[in-house]
Order: sequence, then C-alpha cells, then structure tokens
Amino acid sequence: MQYTFNKHDYLIFLISYVFFFLYIAQSLALLSIPGLEALPSWIYLIVAVVLNVWVLPLPGIHPRLPGKPETPSLPAPAEALPVPGKPAKPVPKEAPPAPTLEERLGRGLSKTHKGFIDRIAAVFKRSSSFDAHVLNELEETLVGTDIGVRTAYALFESVQKKAPSLNSPDSAINAIREEVEAILLRRESPLVIPEGKKPYVIMVTGVNGSGKTTTIAKIAHHLKSEGKSVIIASGDTFRAAAIEQLEHWANRAGADFVKAQEGADPSAVAFDGLQAAMARGHDVLIIDTAGRLHTKENLMEELKKTSRVLDKKLEGAPHEILLVLDATIGQNAIEQTRQFNNALGITGIALTKLDGSSKGGVIVGIANEFPIPIRYVGIGEDMDDLQPFNAKSFVNALFLDN
Repeated sequence: MQYTFNKHDYLIFLISYVFFFLYIAQSLALLSIPGLEALPSWIYLIVAVVLNVWVLPLPGIHPRLPGKPETPSLPAPAEALPVPGKPAKPVPKEAPPAPTLEERLGRGLSKTHKGFIDRIAAVFKRSSSFDAHVLNELEETLVGTDIGVRTAYALFESVQKKAPSLNSPDSAINAIREEVEAILLRRESPLVIPEGKKPYVIMVTGVNGSGKTTTIAKIAHHLKSEGKSVIIASGDTFRAAAIEQLEHWANRAGADFVKAQEGADPSAVAFDGLQAAMARGHDVLIIDTAGRLHTKENLMEELKKTSRVLDKKLEGAPHEILLVLDATIGQNAIEQTRQFNNALGITGIALTKLDGSSKGGVIVGIANEFPIPIRYVGIGEDMDDLQPFNAKSFVNALFLDN
C-alpha cells in the first residue's frame, strides 16, 4: 500500500527529532537547560517514538488511512492566441432546423408562384383603380395562365363581382386567393386505406414520362411508414427497363415485388399480383401500368380489361384508380384527365413535378372541372417529397409573400 507524506507529516518528523536530540543531550549531559532536568530523559524518548509511529505508515499500527497526494492547483490554461499568418479554426455551426411542410411546398411552388400569382399581381400594381381597363387586363392574364379557360372565367367573374369593394392590389389578390382555396378544398381528400379491406388494390395509370414509377415507390414508402404491408406488381410489360426500374424503387421503399416477363399480358400480371397479395396477407397491392397516350384507344381498352380481371378475382378491385399527371405540361393535363376519366372512371389524382414547373396552376383547373379527389402532390425527388394534398397548405405556399 503506497503512502505519500504531506506537509504536516514533515513537521511532526521535525518535532520528533527535537525530542530525540533532547533525550540524547540529557542522557549524556551534553546540555544544561534550566527546567529540563526535572523531567527524566526517557520521557523525551517516548514522545519521539510516538511521534514517529504517528507519521510512519506501519501496517496495523498507523492510525490514519493513506491519503491521496496533494495536487498543486494549476492556473487555468490561457486561451490559445492565434498564430500570425495561420487562420483560426472555424467554430462549427449548429445544423439549421428541418424545413416545415409549407416551407418545402413554398420552395417547390416557387416557379408556379412566379408564373401564376406574380402575373396576376402585376395587373393590379400597374393601376391604383379597378376600372374596366384593369378588369379586361385581368381577364386576359387569367386566360393566359395554365388554369384553363373555364376556370379562368370563373375566377374573373368572382373578382368582377367583388370589384366595388376592392380598394388595393392586396385585396384583389386575396379575393382570388379565397376563390382558389374554395375550389381546392372541394377536392381535398387524402387516400385512406380502410380497415378490413385487404388487400386494398390501387391501379396507377398515366402517360409516358408522368412520373408513375417514382410515384408508386413514394406511395409505397408513405404507406409503409403508416405500418401497412405493401406489394407492387409490374404491369408495364412493354419495356424490360421499366420492370427493372420499378423493382429498384420497390426495394428502396421496402415493398415486396411481383416481377413480370417482358411482353407478358398486363392483365395476367395484375392477376398474379393480386393472388400473391391475398396469399401473403398484404394490406395494399399497387399495380403499375404501361405509360400510354390518352388518345390510343386500344391501350385504354387494355386498362379496362385489367380492371375487369381484378374485379373477377376480388369484388370491387381495383379500389383506387390513380391518375398520375405531370405538372410541367400545363393545360394538357386537363385534357388527359378528361380522357382517362371517361375511359376508366378515375378515383384519384397525383400531380407530380410541381418543383420543376411554372404551370402548377393547372391543379386549380383540374379541381374546378372534375369532381375527382386530389390525393398527392409531388414537390421533389426524395421519398418524402410526395405529400398528401392539403388545400390550405398548398394555397399558403402558392400565395407566399402576397
């Protein structure tokens, strides 16, 4: 057991040596100190021995536990001074907070804001009064946007009726905002998978390049995050690359996958997917279909056949026929919706690529002309960038800074 002396021990040592010296001096009559002769010399010896025993760490005798060495207190280290000519180390900054949904929507809809809202705002800011000239210019501007002629006139008539009470550009913009929000609120209906309907079958359709494949993966990711088990069937059998791409996205989303052979009958693939979903107990089956132009009647008939095959196997399937639309095509999306709806009876819409388009105002035209729920909007390439449609959040982002 290691013992370290402290300053008090050294003092006791010194005193014990003084008593040793007195013992020896008196025993040998070396010193004659008045008063000391009265004490016998052995008293000095006992005191000296006791003091030494008190200090020395003798096992079983030492009355004190070994103490820790005293550590001299050191002054606080001075801050390092910057070395001349050497740049100081940058202080790491805290990561910025994650953007809110409305902030992400705002960034995604920035081009649509410029192409739709800024053009309308410019009409009112060029004049301080709301005379016939301003109203005519507003009418022309609305018709020139991507909301469609029918919706443009509906918005114009609404503003025209309120014109006498509008006293500033902001009040005019707010009047249009209220009308747009009212239109979109009528179509706000996120996709909800009902309990007890298993599997819930979603058939996804749309033209080539609309973003069907990535939309399917993002929907699967969204449903998986809700605790649903998902399986995807590749009904686009015209291109081997399409099958491989969908398989890659299914793996990313963590969904099971039913792979088809190139050139196989799409309705047979959908049937196999439904059988697999029923056998494995999946909550949701998502069926991809080949991209097709809405003007090709034979391909539209193929979709009808797939729908009939599914209904024979599971009554009511497909439960959702989701049309994926590309926002970058503007008013053409309105015509696509009309053709697909006439052929299949579309039950939901996903509008993609809003982040790369200034023509996202077409969503207002679609919502105004068709009684079809808008399920999702796509504002980016990440899995979480396909968002369930929320009319108020969408309008807040669209009319940002106005």
